[in-house]
Amino acid sequence: MTGRARGWLVLAALAGTVHAFFSLYWAIGGDWLLETLGERIVTTFADMRWVLVPVGLVKLVAALAPLWLDRRGWPLRPLTRGLAWLGGAVLVVWGGLNTVVGQLVLAGAIRPDRGFDRPGMIGHAWLWDPLFLVWGLALLVHLAATRRRRGREGAGPVRVSDGTSRQR
Repeated sequence: MTGRARGWLVLAALAGTVHAFFSLYWAIGGDWLLETLGERIVTTFADMRWVLVPVGLVKLVAALAPLWLDRRGWPLRPLTRGLAWLGGAVLVVWGGLNTVVGQLVLAGAIRPDRGFDRPGMIGHAWLWDPLFLVWGLALLVHLAATRRRRGREGAGPVRVSDGTSRQR
C-alpha cells in the first residue's frame, strides 16, 4: 500500500475518533460544544447522557477497525472490506446530505415551518455532518486506492522460449 493510501485511512480514523471522543466526553458530563447538537437533542437526552457511551464506542470501533484490519491484510476480505465500503457510503450520504441541507437552511434557501435552532444548525452544517462526510470520503478513497483489480496480473499473452506467444 502506498503512503498516500495509508494517509486517507489515517484521516478517516482521525475523523471518526473525533466523533467518538465527543460522544464519550458528553456521556461523562462534558458540556463543551454540546449546544452544537441542537437544543431539542440536548433537552431530550439531558438525563440520559449515558446512552452516548455505546454510541461513542460504536463510533470508535468503526473509526479504528479499518486501520486495524488493513494492518492485518483485511482478514475475511470480502466481508470486512464490503462492510467498510457500506459504512463509508452511509457516512458520505448521511454527512453529505445533512451538510447541504444545513447550509441551505442557514442560507435561507430552506425555511423550516417551526424555525430552527441556530447553534445546533451551525454545529451540524459546519462541524458534525462535514466530519461524517470527511470520515466516509477518506475511507472510500482508501478502499478504492487499495482494491485488487481482477485480471491485472496474469492476463494477456506471454512469450515463451520458442518465440511464440500463448495465453496464460
